[in-house]
Amino acid sequence: MDVLEVLKNIGFIIAGFILLIKGADFFVDGASSVAGKIGIPQIVIGLTIVAFGTSAPEAAISISSAAKGSNGISIGNVIGSNIMNVLLILGLTAVIRTLNIKKSTAIIDMPFMIVISVILLVWGVVFGKIDRPAGAIFWVLLISFIVYLIIYSKKQGSDEEVKIKDLKVWQIIIFIIGGIAAIVFGSNLTVDGASYVAKNVFHVSDRIVGLTIVAFGTSLPELMTSVTAARKGNADIAVGNIVGSNIFNILFVLGTSALIRPMKYDGFVIDNLVAIGAAVLLWIPAVSKRKLGKGAGAVMLLGYAGYFVYLLLNATA
Repeated sequence: MDVLEVLKNIGFIIAGFILLIKGADFFVDGASSVAGKIGIPQIVIGLTIVAFGTSAPEAAISISSAAKGSNGISIGNVIGSNIMNVLLILGLTAVIRTLNIKKSTAIIDMPFMIVISVILLVWGVVFGKIDRPAGAIFWVLLISFIVYLIIYSKKQGSDEEVKIKDLKVWQIIIFIIGGIAAIVFGSNLTVDGASYVAKNVFHVSDRIVGLTIVAFGTSLPELMTSVTAARKGNADIAVGNIVGSNIFNILFVLGTSALIRPMKYDGFVIDNLVAIGAAVLLWIPAVSKRKLGKGAGAVMLLGYAGYFVYLLLNATA
């Protein structure tokens, strides 16, 4: 094994994650500034541009992986991120501070997240791949969900303001183009580095790498946001943000990836079932108590630990 080559590819992974996260931030700032200048309401900006921005790392990785034929990383990244977002990130956040859950999140958003996770499982099992018809269905559901969010937010009012930077035209151009370039370049670095390390260092499949290393890297923004919010006493927004991110991961990320290039679903049944189980585990206290306490958080963390052990035991599957 060439140690220098290994270190180089590990460096690619780290640099790729940094470029993905910062590129997404720059893109969101630039696009939000454009939207603000042409008079688009903050609610719409928050529910579209900012939401797409939080899923940009997952989208870039999955689309790049799909284009290169690395289906394991492409699908594993989304399913792994969704499992990690609920069991690890919300579990850790709930242990730090009890999370209150909005009624609409408990009775609309969470059931919708469960339903689309089941659709992904059923489609993958029946057809053996996530193909263009599946991608089209996911996009129809995505647009419908965004329309619902905008209508609901306008009726109920929104207590969350989107911070929009007042950028000059030349700054907007740099932010948008630079952000997209960083996302694309970062995703290529990450996929190439992760694939090399998976095959040459750990001797595991792309599926395992997608479900673990890549999923963790693309979930870093959600992790930092949720834990920071919990420490500052603003943890109530964490659940809604995570649920929204998981919905966008399936509908936007996998939907777009499938439209570009169909992906084989082989080997993801158990992982998809875990993702559904995690969503149900989150939904039960949400609908019954409207909060996520330390006990539920501890159960989620134990659940992720069990799943991680399963992955280690089936690392070459």
